[in-house]
Amino acid sequence: MLKTYRSSFKQNITPINSDQYVPEVELKEYLKINDAIYEVDSKAENGITFSRLLNYKYSDTLKKMDPDRLVALVTEVIPNYSCLVFCPTKKNCENVAEMICKFLSKEYLKHREKEKQELIKNLKNINSGNLCPILKRTLPLGIAYHHSGLTSDEKKLLEVAYSTGVLCLLTCTSTLAAGVNLPARRVILRAPYVAKEFLKRNQYKQMIGRAGRAGIDSTGESILILQEKDKQQVLELISRPLENCYSHLVQEPSKGIQTLFLSLIGLKIATNLGDIYHFMSGTFLGVQQKILLKEKSLWEITVESLRYLTEKGLLQKDTILTENGLIQKDVICKSEEEFQYSFHITKLGKASFKGTIDLAYCDILYKDLKKGLEGLVLESLLHLIYLTTPYDMASQCDPDWMIYFRQFNQLSPAEQNAANLIGVSENYIGKKASGQAIKKKVDKDIINRLYLSFVLYTLLKETNIWRVSEKFNMPRGYIQNLLTAAATFSSCVLHFCEELEEFWVYKALLVELTKKLTYCVKAELIPLMEVTGVLEGRAKQLYNAGYKSLTHLANANPEVLIKTIDHLSRRQAKQIVSSAKMLLHEKADALQEEVEELLRLPSDFPGVVASPIEKA
Repeated sequence: MLKTYRSSFKQNITPINSDQYVPEVELKEYLKINDAIYEVDSKAENGITFSRLLNYKYSDTLKKMDPDRLVALVTEVIPNYSCLVFCPTKKNCENVAEMICKFLSKEYLKHREKEKQELIKNLKNINSGNLCPILKRTLPLGIAYHHSGLTSDEKKLLEVAYSTGVLCLLTCTSTLAAGVNLPARRVILRAPYVAKEFLKRNQYKQMIGRAGRAGIDSTGESILILQEKDKQQVLELISRPLENCYSHLVQEPSKGIQTLFLSLIGLKIATNLGDIYHFMSGTFLGVQQKILLKEKSLWEITVESLRYLTEKGLLQKDTILTENGLIQKDVICKSEEEFQYSFHITKLGKASFKGTIDLAYCDILYKDLKKGLEGLVLESLLHLIYLTTPYDMASQCDPDWMIYFRQFNQLSPAEQNAANLIGVSENYIGKKASGQAIKKKVDKDIINRLYLSFVLYTLLKETNIWRVSEKFNMPRGYIQNLLTAAATFSSCVLHFCEELEEFWVYKALLVELTKKLTYCVKAELIPLMEVTGVLEGRAKQLYNAGYKSLTHLANANPEVLIKTIDHLSRRQAKQIVSSAKMLLHEKADALQEEVEELLRLPSDFPGVVASPIEKA
């Protein structure tokens, strides 16, 4: 739900006792055009009234560096209050953070100096001693950027530092407004754009909704910076109602309506056409069908989607004999007979359903796995990694061809053989790297997917996101997202293979690969990282201290751990030992059950009389 209202008050919805009072936070909206600031006023003729002129002495150099007067706007509130600056792009976030720091006085360095040094130390610890050069320059002044290029651990540390006041300013993209609750005294929108798209009303309200902190501030304010050319559009933006919310079930059928139907039939919630149509009538799409469905009716879309799933081999239609004979398969009319059409899920459909595979890719995955059976190269992990590289990320990838060619040349003969079996030749990559025109048609998704496989393969070998980020010239956050997506997809492919007997050979291979992708550390650290609260850095500390297995940890003395491992609290030590013991007992119980099952006399053993209960 959006956090702001068109009026000037934002409600605090935190539950409170009757003897407590948390005041409402007044939210003021402003527009900045040149050096003038206008307050948004719905009662005014054009929706705004003049408020003030910016009073800040700008040198000629500063005017060129900061044409939007951002330094003037942020220094009115920081460092004593917090400020968010929303920027159109990730690169702009970094540039704005650096630009602001260049013009801040040295007094800002003294504000919570020790806590900022501790933050820098923690960032280095989670990154094996590495620190982004931009953050190295901005953090001492209490400023940081925040976007998807950061790893999740980096984001978490910066968010905590900002929410506790150690950092006073974040330059960020619009995703922070939707995903993280980081309020501010002042919110500044660098431009009325997200990337190249003009702001929507919902996006605008979501961003300015960060202004004001209930129980901390009595007021909050937002300032949208705009150019004269965008004035009319912005005036319409601040006065128009919020955009309506519409169902997306039919926008991406493979992720929407088709997946829904496969789930309904797979779970046996609805298996005949009549029940499925009745279910659809009660969905958000069903409610909005008169608005959204202009060319086809909900009935036609339901029938077509089921027909598509049947043709794709994911569903099978049961033949029903009626008084009038066999039902015609392709009739699209609401006859009584057709309402009784019944469907059941096929083996491929069940595999896709259990593996939660995007239906747009399930047949491609099946073909890739089938092809892999003919010649899976197991001398390295590359071929197996390719099979678990997410299809959707490959379609968004834009390879650096020189890096691609360099990486291709470093492959071993076995790995080059794997690439050839996949369908990517060194000759093609070489021509792309040299800028030559290529007439031969190739599947770009296969090319891109192998490139991402190289990234993952390198990451598993080096286990250092920073080095891989530099090697492939990719943001750290993107590589981490790729790794997480690959680990998830590997687990999905494993479940897919478990439902299809022909792919039995992949099961053991994918169990181990999923672990490697999930933890992305050297093999000896994986058992330690299964313990709650143990991440890579802590696992290395424990391993170096001699705790090399789950058994070692389960039998450890928490007091000894505290003295042996740096920065380990008593609570954390007890949690590690307790979790290790629990995991060890679970594994022991599982083995005990296997032993008992192995020693148990079979019920069908000759001469054994079954009990009355077993007979029943």
